[in-house]
Amino acid sequence: MTSARELLGLLLPVECAGCGADDVAWCSTCSRRLARRPWRCEDRAPRLDRMDGHGPLPVWTLADCTGDVRRAIIAWKDRGRLDLTRPFGQALALAATALPPDLGVQPLLVVAAPSTAEARRRRGGNLVEALAGAVVEGLVRGGHPAASAPVLVRSRGHDQVGLGARARTRNLVGHVRVPDRRAEQVEGRLVLLVDDVLTTGATVAVCRSALESRGARVIGAVTLASTPGPARPARLPPGRNLSTG
Repeated sequence: MTSARELLGLLLPVECAGCGADDVAWCSTCSRRLARRPWRCEDRAPRLDRMDGHGPLPVWTLADCTGDVRRAIIAWKDRGRLDLTRPFGQALALAATALPPDLGVQPLLVVAAPSTAEARRRRGGNLVEALAGAVVEGLVRGGHPAASAPVLVRSRGHDQVGLGARARTRNLVGHVRVPDRRAEQVEGRLVLLVDDVLTTGATVAVCRSALESRGARVIGAVTLASTPGPARPARLPPGRNLSTG
């Protein structure tokens, strides 16, 4: 007897958003690229500390934003592949269980990088908020108290794709803020930022400034992937594959 999944596959053929393998949205090979222990990547955004004047901020990531991983993230954000939200979230939740030793013991407020109203309409919402929720799930599973809240808004600016470091900063400065109605949720809190990709560090830096202007203390950021710097080759992240223990 033909299953509903098989019938749906005949009507709406699916392929892996990373490598293009048939009949699967996100294949096991591509999944393993995000199944490693989180590793520090802030050295790939050397302008990060100079953009906001606060000094280096720890940023953890799961993979290089190259090849299959990059193709999948683009498909998720800009080509309607919302079926990737679940596996991406699962990867971050699993990785977040390894973060608590680095983050102290106080409760964390996990905050997604904001998107413009136009991007939310095009993508069906701020997709990064789902990733923030997954990070909370992993932190709590690992014994660290955490909660998420959409406390940042982005009022203007264009898509960041294709912009250099200075252009990315100009595109964001003054347009990312904590609105008055959210200020009490932020004041005095320790914050962990979440975004999909670390590129130049502009988004993380501007979000950090907006939150700390309201009395929060941002202690780090987590991303699905990070872009290797132009002078740095892509590397294999250290640590065991989390899916195999």
